[in-house]
Amino acid sequence: MSRIGKLPITIPDGVTVDIAGTEVTVKGPKGELKQTMPPDIKITKEDKRLVVTRPSDNKKHRAFHGLTRALLANMVEGVSKGFEKSLDIVGVGYRAELTGDKLMLRLGFAHQVEVKPMPGLKLAVEGTNKIKVSGISKEDVGQMAAEIRALRPPDHYKGKGIKYTGEKVRIKPGKAGKVVGRQ
Repeated sequence: MSRIGKLPITIPDGVTVDIAGTEVTVKGPKGELKQTMPPDIKITKEDKRLVVTRPSDNKKHRAFHGLTRALLANMVEGVSKGFEKSLDIVGVGYRAELTGDKLMLRLGFAHQVEVKPMPGLKLAVEGTNKIKVSGISKEDVGQMAAEIRALRPPDHYKGKGIKYTGEKVRIKPGKAGKVVGRQ
C-alpha cells in the first residue's frame, strides 16, 4: 500500500469538493481549481475527508495512487491557504521593481527584462532584491518562479544571479594559477 496514497485528506472549513467522474473541482476562500484525475483511481468523500483508493496492486495503479492523493492535497491547500515562493536577487546593480502587474528586472543585460505573471498569480517585490510569487496552484507558482530564476541563474564563481530563498550556491575556486605566493 502506498504510504502517501492511503493517507486521508481533511477538508478545512470553507472548502467544498465536487467529484464528477474523473473531474474534481475544489472551491475555497482563495479561488477555485479543477483537475481531471486518472480514471482507474477512485476518490470518495466521507464526512470532512477525502479518501483515495486503487483497484489493484498493478504498477500503474500504485503510481497513480500517490500522485492523485498528492494532487488533491495540493488543490485543497491551495484554495484554503495558497502557495508562495520567494526569490533573492544577488549582484551589484541587479534589482527588481513592479510596474503595474509587470515585473521589471535589471540583471546586468543591456536591457531591462519584463516578466508578466501567469493568470491567477501575483508578483510582489520587497525592497529591490526580493521577489515573491504567490497563487493557489502549486504547479503554476513553481513554474513561474522557475522561469524567473532561469533569466539569470546563480553564477558558480561569484554567486551573482537569481536564486530561491534558502538555496545554497556552491562557489567554485577561481583559476588554480591565481594562488597567492606561487610563482
